[in-house]
Amino acid sequence: MTRRLWIMLLCGVAVVLVGNGLRMSFGVFLRPISLDLGIGRETFGLVIALQALLYGAFQPIAGLLADRYGALRVITVGALVYGAGLWLTSLAASALDLYISLGLMVGLGLSGATNVIVLGAIGKVVPSERRGIVFGTVIASGSLGMFFFVPAAQQFLDQVGWRPTMVAMAMLIMLAPLFALGLRVPPVAAGGGAKQSARDAAREALRHRGYLLLTMGFFVCGFHVTFIGTHFPAYLSDNNVSPAAASYAFGVIGLFNVLGAYLFGALGDRYSKKSVLTVIYLLRAALMTVMLIMPLTDVTAIAFGACLGLVWLSTVPLTSGIVAQVFGPAHFSFLFGIVFMSHQLGGFTGAWLGGRIYDVTGSYDLMWMISIALGLISAAFHWPISDRPLARLQTAG
Repeated sequence: MTRRLWIMLLCGVAVVLVGNGLRMSFGVFLRPISLDLGIGRETFGLVIALQALLYGAFQPIAGLLADRYGALRVITVGALVYGAGLWLTSLAASALDLYISLGLMVGLGLSGATNVIVLGAIGKVVPSERRGIVFGTVIASGSLGMFFFVPAAQQFLDQVGWRPTMVAMAMLIMLAPLFALGLRVPPVAAGGGAKQSARDAAREALRHRGYLLLTMGFFVCGFHVTFIGTHFPAYLSDNNVSPAAASYAFGVIGLFNVLGAYLFGALGDRYSKKSVLTVIYLLRAALMTVMLIMPLTDVTAIAFGACLGLVWLSTVPLTSGIVAQVFGPAHFSFLFGIVFMSHQLGGFTGAWLGGRIYDVTGSYDLMWMISIALGLISAAFHWPISDRPLARLQTAG
């Protein structure tokens, strides 16, 4: 890789490490915030669901702006809104305050300050044959952030409480614009000289059967990771896993996804990306089934976290890689933003439904069964996808 690409990769890794790492720590706040404000788990789950929904709904817009004006501006604005939302969360006194701060503002900020915009910037300069492993490295950095920030957030919670912890997180996200300075790509050059408009690109993609299947399959990924990210620490604590072990079990998901994202990203460069995605969703379903059968202890909880980590966000470099491979890099941020919107709709459903099922039944068992079934359905969606580049790209090459 060139020196320029190395700089972009390192800066992109730093942005995603902070932005996504902080986001994945919100699950450890479920119990303390619910108890402090006197709200149920469904309410907290709905806050995170709103966050996921807005994150996804504004992602195509953020992607379109990044394709046109560059990643730096979009990441800077996103980080400012993200940080303001976390700071206001620290002042929350009611469920409505949480909806506005942790839900609305953080959701809007996330659309500009995490991996889709970073992948879009890097994807415009990385060679197609290296996209899987480079994208995998970027996604792995978010998981590494999860490994560091989840246990750290738990320790801060134990020592100073959840409100000062939120203030500290608001300060950390302010580092993202500094890191984003290395992601500057001239807009004209970023577009590769393509004359196709964003509207034509969207119309072309929505007529592509593989793009639609990919979008529907990514809904399941969002359902899985947001349900687990929101409710997994509480689920483990409900099953008599110690709070420390529960936070480490969740954190180790991020550590092992560093390996999983890199490994599956590399496999996507060597083999068919859609086939690797099919295997990942099947593995997720199998792991969740085993977890329901095995007794939960501190040891088995951490072991499950490690296994789940291997397939946690390893779908993202492959899914984004297929979008870039099939449609080219010119409108990548916009087109992947649409796919990612489906991911966040799944996230909305997973976060809210998990809390709803728990409040009604007193257990997460039904939610795990639904997650297993959706994993199998997503595997079936990915198998028939065609990930060959469009004819116009083959002609241009």
